[in-house]
Amino acid sequence: MKVLNLELPPQVYRRLREEAARLDKPPQVVAQEWLVERLTSPTTEPSSDRERARQALRAAGLLTELGPNLRRLADPTVRLEDVSAALNRAGGKTLSEVILEQRGPKG
Repeated sequence: MKVLNLELPPQVYRRLREEAARLDKPPQVVAQEWLVERLTSPTTEPSSDRERARQALRAAGLLTELGPNLRRLADPTVRLEDVSAALNRAGGKTLSEVILEQRGPKG
């Protein structure tokens, strides 16, 4: 395997360290995985607007895979309908209503 030294702006390195900590991996491993993923995946154009949006968010570091801690907590068998029904049974205001109240009046 070849060795590569990179110079990164401080804010980029800080984000890399934060992401590595979230994934519980060394920054070098995260950077290597990102490069390998980016350079070995086919460079086909995304097929839909949704996929283009996902790619843009992923490239900006705003969309990532679940880390090992969250993956352990996630229940892949739960359906969106089940979660929605549970939240409806809980009653009260919707999250949107709570956020709008906290923001206060416009203008």
